[in-house]
Amino acid sequence: MDFYKNRKRWLSRSSLWLWGFLAGILFLGIGSARGQFSVMWRKAVMICMECIGIG
Repeated sequence: MDFYKNRKRWLSRSSLWLWGFLAGILFLGIGSARGQFSVMWRKAVMICMECIGIG
């Protein structure tokens, strides 16, 4: 029953923000390990060159 009484401490906004932040870092690490960072970087550079009119 103690968990039920203290549920607000476990479900506070700051803890949810922290868990979301940690999940984001985890997924960024997984994507980077799979080589997705270079793919994303290449697409970002091509979009930028097309907007500026260089490419």
